[in-house]
Amino acid sequence: MTDIFSKDFLNAITDGIYFLNRDKAITFWNKGAERLAGYSSAEVEGVRCENNMLRHVDENGINLCENGCPLEATMHDGKIREANVYMHHKLGHRVLINVKSFPIRDELGRITGAAEVFSKIEGPTDLTKELELLRQEAMTDPLTGIANRRCMDLAAAHFETSIKQTDLSLGILFLDIDHFKTVNDKFGHETGDKVLTMVANTMSSALRPTDIASRWGGEEFVIFVPGVNLKELSKLAERLRRLIEASWIDIKNEQISVTASIGGTMVRPDETICSAIRRADKQVYLCKQSGRNCVHVEE
Repeated sequence: MTDIFSKDFLNAITDGIYFLNRDKAITFWNKGAERLAGYSSAEVEGVRCENNMLRHVDENGINLCENGCPLEATMHDGKIREANVYMHHKLGHRVLINVKSFPIRDELGRITGAAEVFSKIEGPTDLTKELELLRQEAMTDPLTGIANRRCMDLAAAHFETSIKQTDLSLGILFLDIDHFKTVNDKFGHETGDKVLTMVANTMSSALRPTDIASRWGGEEFVIFVPGVNLKELSKLAERLRRLIEASWIDIKNEQISVTASIGGTMVRPDETICSAIRRADKQVYLCKQSGRNCVHVEE
């Protein structure tokens, strides 16, 4: 990897590639890694990968640098590994990626480090015309890029019809960022906007293509989750909570992270979706009473 040709070749590959030595310090970081993670090679080469940078977590928000790192295991036994994990992006949000780890050996066959190849996992794009309409520019929140209130009104009408005609199940999550006013007061509204975008991007990375996340207003978000039961809705809410808790942005050498209170409920056959949203919002109030950074899903 020391010759120029090899570096040029690796930099031409669109997947992210980086090398670690036995101390888990990054010795090479290609252009694909820069594009996918947001960090330049100058920012990461020579730095230990676990030092507040990539910090891969699984779908439950468990930090793999501390428990279950594929690269560390590969350096230990020389086995190739593959996993889907959530990577920390420089902008703060979490990105779902596929990682493959390979051992690096010297001329005597001794393991001297490891390499990771990673790529972003893209969701399916085959959506109905109604959902495509919801993605139009007029239907998105200009700050976060996710759906706005107008979009959700149309989505609500679409789902109400589906519930009546096909017995579709629909879960609703209401998410509120904890102590968001404190972030604005301490760091300013520009930083607050970055936090909102971070949370929105982390949510979008964890949802299915058929789920619809919206900025409901201020630091509040509403998510429509079709085709799930109460247990599945609760599991999704907890995954979102953990992933948001494990996300952060760096502002002037200070790490800024937030937590979220998430309420949820299932839409009843005899009610409007607006009524169900109000019930989900009441569950958020119970989260606040319980100390925040938790999930309450109505039975």
